[in-house]
Amino acid sequence: MTRPAVENDPPPAPADARGRVAELHGLRAHALAGPDERATEAQHAKGKLTARERIALLLDEDSFHEVGQLRRHRATGFGLETRRPLTDGVITGWGTVFGRLVFVYAHDFRIFGGALGEAHAEKIHKIMDMALAEGAPLVSLNDGAGARIQEGVSALAGYGGIFTRNTRASGVVPQISVMLGPCAGGAAYSPALTDFVFMVRDTSQMFITGPDVVNAVTGEEISQNGLGGADVHTRTSGVSHFAYDDEETCLAEVRYLLSLLPQNNRERPPAAATDDPADRRCEELLDLVPADGNRPYDMRAVIESIADDGDYLEVHERWATNIIVALARLDGQVVGIVANQPRSLAGVLDINASDKAARFVQLCDAFNIPLVTLLDVPGFLPGVDQEHGGIIRHGAKLLYAYCNATVPRVQLILRKAYGGAYIVMDSRSVGADLSYAWPTNEIAVMGAEGAAKVVFRRRIAEAADPDVMRAHMIKEYKAELMHPYYAAERGLVDDVIDPADTRRVLIRSLRMLRTKHADLPARKHGNPPQ
Repeated sequence: MTRPAVENDPPPAPADARGRVAELHGLRAHALAGPDERATEAQHAKGKLTARERIALLLDEDSFHEVGQLRRHRATGFGLETRRPLTDGVITGWGTVFGRLVFVYAHDFRIFGGALGEAHAEKIHKIMDMALAEGAPLVSLNDGAGARIQEGVSALAGYGGIFTRNTRASGVVPQISVMLGPCAGGAAYSPALTDFVFMVRDTSQMFITGPDVVNAVTGEEISQNGLGGADVHTRTSGVSHFAYDDEETCLAEVRYLLSLLPQNNRERPPAAATDDPADRRCEELLDLVPADGNRPYDMRAVIESIADDGDYLEVHERWATNIIVALARLDGQVVGIVANQPRSLAGVLDINASDKAARFVQLCDAFNIPLVTLLDVPGFLPGVDQEHGGIIRHGAKLLYAYCNATVPRVQLILRKAYGGAYIVMDSRSVGADLSYAWPTNEIAVMGAEGAAKVVFRRRIAEAADPDVMRAHMIKEYKAELMHPYYAAERGLVDDVIDPADTRRVLIRSLRMLRTKHADLPARKHGNPPQ
């Protein structure tokens, strides 16, 4: 019986070694070229690069070593037996970024729409196993149509293997997902399990059920980008950490992020030489932060002032904007910064801000990145929606993350630090190694106005002029319990510092803490609030 012709089937093997080597080079050339020119043109017409073009932008020049280039699927039925292209729609291998080892896999949308089948999944499993064994970051370049329907449950099992490996690698090696096309259904859970998610506007989407299903079930009309586009996931859902307008910028930022991360959880992040003096005074901070606690300012300007050369990478910049989380360098050493943002909701902690900061604290602790926490927080956001939404549970996530962190931790209080939010934001009582404050600090159970109403309610009500008495009691409360040195006198703040000395103090403190060693109790794992 004659076997049907198979797509990309090699001709009969030559008899001599030279002929076979020539055959090998021909196969490799075909794999590198991709399925056909029309598929490449269609990819470019959508404003998208091919998988190999993306890998070339991500990795150092000529550093990519491919694995599984000659792999083909072995599925039959629905015409698959006559379509067995090389690579099976995913390119896997390793290379370097700034000279450091990185493992990568990239879906090739030109082959089966990047859909995942058994062979496709096994290639990804192998490269994930290699990343974990070698202790190096893993970057996935996602552009696929989900499970390969023709392969049925085998494709679904392939996703299960990916999810398991994402989980095992969590906190061991950095995992970065770059969304460069559609990612629907169960496939969206792999990026959600990784440390960072990048998206490109207009060309990448993530959702569990697409617009057609949403319309059929709920009657709602919505586009793919409106349902799960880059702006939705960076502003509304918080699924994505970064969004960019084009793939080139996106991949350049992935390279920058990798330069700030260690290879694995047994290493420190790479240091970088800097010409920014460690003892540089930040005189601008004296005028940047108003002493009046009711006046807003941009906390980003504070971070820019103290960071090496004013450079930092903000994570989740557009989601939960009342708190800032960022990676920066101080004296060439990478630090994680968590800071309230008075320009957004006065810097209060709410559900989303708590989740955002908790996840970042856990990331820094997992990868040996010291934490600097900048406080200007009036408390947790009050409201029925917050209470019913579980602000207690979400706020506890941040508290748990800080209490569980063993990396060097330095707290700096700029102005307000009220109530439970002060405790949660890495106070001395939950394990901060050092706590500093500016002379503008106000550390208290609550603001003076609210405290006076509670503590002196009867005296105010019985006074001949309640307004005058209230003003007098507020002033007295501030003088007794909220003066800048109250917490320092009780050992809850280690020092009150000149704002202009902030950079110098932080660098000296972190330099001392570099060899810190802390052990947690023996346990299988904790049970953090969810």
